[in-house]
Amino acid sequence: MRIFKGFFGNKAEEVDYGRMPLHIAIIMDGNGRWAKKRGLPRNLGHREGSNTLRRVVADCCDLGIKYLTVYAFSKENWKRPENEVEALMGLLLEYLKNADRELAGRDIRIRILGDAAGLSEEIVREIARVERSTRDNKGLNLLIALNYGGRDEIVHAVRSIAEACARNKLKAEDICETTIAERLYSAGIPDPDLVIRTSGEKRISNFLLWQSAYAEFWFTDVLWPDFGKRHLLNAIKEYQTRNRRFGGI
Repeated sequence: MRIFKGFFGNKAEEVDYGRMPLHIAIIMDGNGRWAKKRGLPRNLGHREGSNTLRRVVADCCDLGIKYLTVYAFSKENWKRPENEVEALMGLLLEYLKNADRELAGRDIRIRILGDAAGLSEEIVREIARVERSTRDNKGLNLLIALNYGGRDEIVHAVRSIAEACARNKLKAEDICETTIAERLYSAGIPDPDLVIRTSGEKRISNFLLWQSAYAEFWFTDVLWPDFGKRHLLNAIKEYQTRNRRFGGI
């Protein structure tokens, strides 16, 4: 059994590499509040949050995590002020354009989960380029939920099933959980084992509704820009104490 030890203050956190979560999903919340506490514009909070994401991606690589899904921009986020939306999209575009440098030679595959409708042509082109250029990488799968909504994803799957039935390619009695899962944006990706939400909020906010049916949740008051490796390790350590029965005894 391989143990990772990281010392924070006088406390040693021990994480068992033999029982790591296969898939971690993170609701990255608190950028605006982080900036407000410091008397800074919200957009600077988002930039600091993007720096945190870079560090967390590197940490997940080092820990051997195979899948990391991050909630970057929800369907509901379009309701935010126009300048804030533009700043968020600008940060995303910057990340995509500099993907090779951002990955720093790490074996990472990038995929986008969400609806391309509403995104700029430039972002759509960069998404296609980055997904294509990283598709053969075998290390961490970095899944970015962009223009994403859990309900919207399920509606998208249901429409696909309805169309298949209308074309007589699928019978109603043959519809099962697998039928739906195969039509989600996350088709072929294991469901998350651990969902982390920062900033003290304790809700799922329309994130991976179908996929999180049996996920373990870990909430922290830490604002996303302040989230670090010790918090990630604490979440994993608590996950390893959970008894995951999946409805059994």
